[in-house]
Amino acid sequence: MRRLPVYILIDTSTSMRGEPIEAVKVGIMSLIESLNQDPYALETVCLSIITYNAKAEQIVPLTEVYKFHFPEIVAKGRSALGEALMMLTEKVSEEVHKNTPTAKGDWEPLLFILSDGGYSGPIAKPVAEFKKIPFAVVVACAAGEKSHIDVLKKITNDVIQISSIDSASIKSYFKWISSSISTASLKIENSGEYDMTIDTLPPLPNEIKVLRSNNN
Repeated sequence: MRRLPVYILIDTSTSMRGEPIEAVKVGIMSLIESLNQDPYALETVCLSIITYNAKAEQIVPLTEVYKFHFPEIVAKGRSALGEALMMLTEKVSEEVHKNTPTAKGDWEPLLFILSDGGYSGPIAKPVAEFKKIPFAVVVACAAGEKSHIDVLKKITNDVIQISSIDSASIKSYFKWISSSISTASLKIENSGEYDMTIDTLPPLPNEIKVLRSNNN
């Protein structure tokens, strides 16, 4: 069975402490509950969560939805975004099955990011290594009006923004992620293929706006 790998990269630095990180926890739980009720997602989707503060950590390896166990998430420390991108690159290379002469590998993975774009440590090389990995879609959600949009635009052209990192906005983002994953799994079920861009994903909630970039 070809899997649809989904990676979620979450900033858990000090800027996410309090209401934002609690909303992230609720958003993830709602995401899993929704996918568990979707027969197409249950059949194809595997989910991984990588967090980063002073260090990056894959708190959930690539796992079938029905086997997902909710991890502990704590907001603290600085933002090791570069380290997180390097870890993401390594994990996708290790976990996503590639095509072989006798069998097709997994579908190209989806990546959803929640970050204010702040970082400590080197960023140029991690971004360059990350861009060598083929993703079907990469969406970065800038958390708050003071987000470092320029940094996120180095990672992907598909940058969206929530103006406030309050509970409602973050929950809306995870609800949209859930709808997007369900859309992808349904396309696979119906046609055996899928073409994913932010424009073919479900409409964004009112709390979220799209920011366009010509940079790669």
